[in-house]
Amino acid sequence: MENLKIAFLQLLPGESMEESLEKGLDAVRKAKALGADIAILPEMFSIGYRFEETQEKLNEKATDIEGPYVKKFQALAGELEIAIAVTLLEAHEPQPRNTVVLFDRFGQKLYAYSKVHTCDFGDEILLGPGEEFFVEDLDTEKGFIRVGSMICYDREFPESARILMLQGAELLLVPNACPMEVNRLSQLRGRAYENMLAIATCNYPAGQPDCNGRSTLFDGVAYFPDGSGSRDMCILEAPEEEGIYIAELNVDQLREYRTREIHGNAFRKPRLYGKLVEEGKEYPFIRKEFRG
Repeated sequence: MENLKIAFLQLLPGESMEESLEKGLDAVRKAKALGADIAILPEMFSIGYRFEETQEKLNEKATDIEGPYVKKFQALAGELEIAIAVTLLEAHEPQPRNTVVLFDRFGQKLYAYSKVHTCDFGDEILLGPGEEFFVEDLDTEKGFIRVGSMICYDREFPESARILMLQGAELLLVPNACPMEVNRLSQLRGRAYENMLAIATCNYPAGQPDCNGRSTLFDGVAYFPDGSGSRDMCILEAPEEEGIYIAELNVDQLREYRTREIHGNAFRKPRLYGKLVEEGKEYPFIRKEFRG
């Protein structure tokens, strides 16, 4: 399989959903001209990851997943033959959701994933959490690849990437909106390393409040078969500035690596992990007052 080209649309949002839409569509066209097979936007790009003071006002900013904002990206995916990971504040009852919709190069919807681990300690208390992780076969011009998504804070829970790996994910597309410093970047590196999968994270650039660019691609391959020691899995770390950044993922290299290395599902012992899914138990967490 030829290397997949992933475009990170590290963009500042517009002042309105219409402006963000036009800016996003233009960036996808430019990404296709650069040879991209997949384009990914930052988190909740339809409103620029901005929050209103009240639930009612935020609800008014939400858009339907079948509405024109999403449909125009869908149409462009089919027109240009490029996969697009579209992000939005999705209208949903009783609360809107933080959602990414993946369209393949034919404009077919593969999944609509809503952020499971919402940041209920802050503004995201106004959002409803998702309830399921998805992995699907993405048809690209280079061939098929198994793809799933996390969104921002999902990254901080090892279970997110682990359950996606167990569903066969080879590549995770991760919209983001936060300062990407050494610890958060280390989380992504760790998720890629321990699950032997690639993680493509698209953040907002500097100029967006509390964001600093540094979109990344970790390819998940920590060792080469010649035994020459570990390697840097970071294929791309974008600068802070706004822009379209392209990185290439060697899928064949990742697949070969997964046949011989010891991570992922190779030596797990699920019978010992029961406490991870027990409900109603008291554990010594620091903060317990938020919804689970």
